[in-house]
Amino acid sequence: MQQSRSRLPSADRQSEIIAAVLRLAATTGPAGITTGEIARQLNLTQGAVFRHFPNKEAIWLAVMGWVAETLLARLAAARDGAASPVAALRALFMAHIRFVVAHPGVPRLIFNELQQPGDSPVKACVRSLLADYRRLLAALLDEAGQRGQLIVGLDQAAAATLFIGSVQGLVMQSMLLGSAEDMVLAAEPVFTLYLGAISEAA
Repeated sequence: MQQSRSRLPSADRQSEIIAAVLRLAATTGPAGITTGEIARQLNLTQGAVFRHFPNKEAIWLAVMGWVAETLLARLAAARDGAASPVAALRALFMAHIRFVVAHPGVPRLIFNELQQPGDSPVKACVRSLLADYRRLLAALLDEAGQRGQLIVGLDQAAAATLFIGSVQGLVMQSMLLGSAEDMVLAAEPVFTLYLGAISEAA
């Protein structure tokens, strides 16, 4: 019989479970990830997993909560370290790409969840993340526009959509190729094309 490891504080064990799901999702179809596999990853019993989460949906919601909090924090840090709004857009783009390279299971989890019928708390979390992301982009685009760095009359909502869509396209391509290793190199020319499409310098 599998022996449970020594007990950790609940928050620490929950963090371990979240990390285990992300590792599994990097190589396994998220729909096929079971609580038994999560437990085996951590050398725990399923009962030990359920002491920290009441069900699988609660695990998925915690994972998406971690993704939202961590990604938004990295994007904010990238913005705060940039010298101008346009430089901040580049920093955000690259920060998002590097986040996916570090956690390749994240887009698999999100795409899998969005394919499920009906609504769910996890989908609501993804929508909230996207809304926060778009607000961050909107503020930067607005500031860049006020500084005269964007083309006159730019549809900033469309520019935000194109920004996010460009990241998603790179992520999808890496998933199809089965490797995220070249995504950072590919991201630079893609962002340059994006900036050329919205910038006054174009």
